[in-house]
Amino acid sequence: MKRDIRSMTPEELTASLRELGEPAFRGKQIFAWLHRGVRSFDEMSDIAKPLREKLAGIYRIDGLRAARKQCSRTDGTVKYLWELHDGNCIETVLMRYHHGNTVCISSQVGCRMGCAFCASTLGGKIRDLTPGEMLEQVIFTQLDSGLPVSNIVLMGIGEPMDNLDNVLRFLELVNHPLGLHIGMRHISLSTCGVIPGIRRLGEMDLQLTLSVSLHAPDSETRSRIMPVNRAYDAEELFAACHEYFQKTGRRISFEYAMIDGVNDADWQADLIVKKLRGMPGHVNLIPLNDVAESPLKPSRRVRAFQQRLERQGVTATVRRSLGGDIDASCGQLRRKAMESEGVNV
Repeated sequence: MKRDIRSMTPEELTASLRELGEPAFRGKQIFAWLHRGVRSFDEMSDIAKPLREKLAGIYRIDGLRAARKQCSRTDGTVKYLWELHDGNCIETVLMRYHHGNTVCISSQVGCRMGCAFCASTLGGKIRDLTPGEMLEQVIFTQLDSGLPVSNIVLMGIGEPMDNLDNVLRFLELVNHPLGLHIGMRHISLSTCGVIPGIRRLGEMDLQLTLSVSLHAPDSETRSRIMPVNRAYDAEELFAACHEYFQKTGRRISFEYAMIDGVNDADWQADLIVKKLRGMPGHVNLIPLNDVAESPLKPSRRVRAFQQRLERQGVTATVRRSLGGDIDASCGQLRRKAMESEGVNV
């Protein structure tokens, strides 16, 4: 099976080309082409045809195909259903803010974490994405939209910590000066609470923003809606977050989907305040997106919950709802394609 060349670093490309008897500078040259979004070696116009043919025999350049594209009429949000080389599909969302354009990318085809409120996990996990496939979501979103991407969030389909080696390689590639060169402080990585991954990131001190999908501060509630809590409970998660802050000095963002009658009580807000004491944290309250297969409903206490947190000194914001007219919640488009068109998702 041919290797995905877009997952390779300049150093790896240079070493490979040297083995083929080519000069070292070809590695950087080809790396730059790949990050411009070429879909074949024939597009590398300053590379000799014999070398292009040789590379095509060893490596593959996949490229994503837009199976569907939806554009919001209200806020400019764009949602892509990308088809991968093997027929699987993933989602990417481009969001426009006053500070720049943010792309939300997927890290897996499907997800095995089983969170009760999430559409992405309904079909389970199919496979991990390669670093190149994550990178292509950024590249081809830019090319198709004509808009430069300044920020990346790994909050799409999949659990990044469940594919951490490939995610770390993606971060290395997207941060590289010869490529898109998007700085780590402009990248957010989300996890539902896979503690070994949080600890590994803390040791690496990458200076990205860690975003933890909390959704309940107590283990009883969290285990009901997030199976990961049965492996790494809320107490362990808060301890790992404090440890992460002590190592990196980076404030953690806590994602909190507001679910009616489940996690929106005053005592739960008070418990968040208690658990974050001694660590600066930002709580991002998310009005729950309806998932037809789930009995969970959006909370009616979002503002009251926010005010209770803020009165006790915790920074809390309500996530701006983008792409409401295009069903931009994670996993929705992918699942609809599966049901209506038989696309392998």
